Amino acid sequence: MASSSGTMTSSGGSELQEEMDQRKKRRMISNRESARRSRMRKQKHLNDLMTQLSQLRSEINSVMSSISMTTQHYMSVEAENSVLRAQAAELGHRLESLNEIVAVMERPVEIGSAFGDELTEFGGEFVNDSLSYLYSCQPILASADMNMY
Repeated sequence: MASSSGTMTSSGGSELQEEMDQRKKRRMISNRESARRSRMRKQKHLNDLMTQLSQLRSEINSVMSSISMTTQHYMSVEAENSVLRAQAAELGHRLESLNEIVAVMERPVEIGSAFGDELTEFGGEFVNDSLSYLYSCQPILASADMNMY
């Protein structure tokens, strides 16, 4: 019996060894499959990140282009604004000149007190000529960009 139990033990041990080998093999296969799925998930995540990176770069290029166009438009408007300010200043100076001319024109001329009685014998012609002279002495301001509009 001892010898038969010894052989049984060894055959029972080999069955146990085979079962452990089977479990080990299944676990190894399961681990390989799990590692393969993990690599696939990792690759998918990497692909998703690459796609997202590509989209973000495209958006960045679009935004940069928009900023560039907006900056160019701003510079153009700023230059036009500068020209308009210069024109407004020039027109303001012209208006002041014209107002000075009008003020001179509206001033009463006292013929008798300033020039004496000699002027009355001309019938006022001297007064009209002197006013014409005043008109011709007033500066008329003009600029090249005045006729742009």
